Amino acid sequence: MDAFIKKILFTCIAVILSLTTLNAVELENSYKNLVLNGQGTRDKFFIDLYVGGLYLKEKSSNFQTIIDADEDMNIRLHIVSSLITSKKMEDGTREGFTKSTNGNTEQIEEKIETFLAVFLEEIKENDIYDFLYIPSTGMQIYKNNKLKETITGLEFKKALYGIWIGENPAQNSLKEDMLGE
Repeated sequence: MDAFIKKILFTCIAVILSLTTLNAVELENSYKNLVLNGQGTRDKFFIDLYVGGLYLKEKSSNFQTIIDADEDMNIRLHIVSSLITSKKMEDGTREGFTKSTNGNTEQIEEKIETFLAVFLEEIKENDIYDFLYIPSTGMQIYKNNKLKETITGLEFKKALYGIWIGENPAQNSLKEDMLGE
């Protein structure tokens, strides 16, 4: 089989699998009275990496209002690809923080390092990460429903959520989907 046919076949299989995966992964929220605002898929080169969902007290499509809000909310990432490794997740998230803060990470650098340490544990397909913000507590980071870390501060929450729904998001289509647009 020549390379062109293999590439087309691989692309077709990837599209079919991604559609099946997206339908099979319906994010559920188990925290308080939060509702699913929107969800979408982070992909790269036609390969789905994770499904991201944004949960709020009430639906909103205003990213800046959501980022600035000091109220309960959650971002859930469901890993749908075995291609995501701890190193890739750390690198991508570090880049996301830089973009989210326009390079001004100094004030929250220690908190970023604490957050990134959660990804040192092996990441597997079907792992679920929750980044639950509670104003009185801070950002609670869960992996597969187990609390891994708590990081205080609204500024950290703004930077973290900005990775997915800020002005320079990881992926524009994912941002739009999470904002329900």
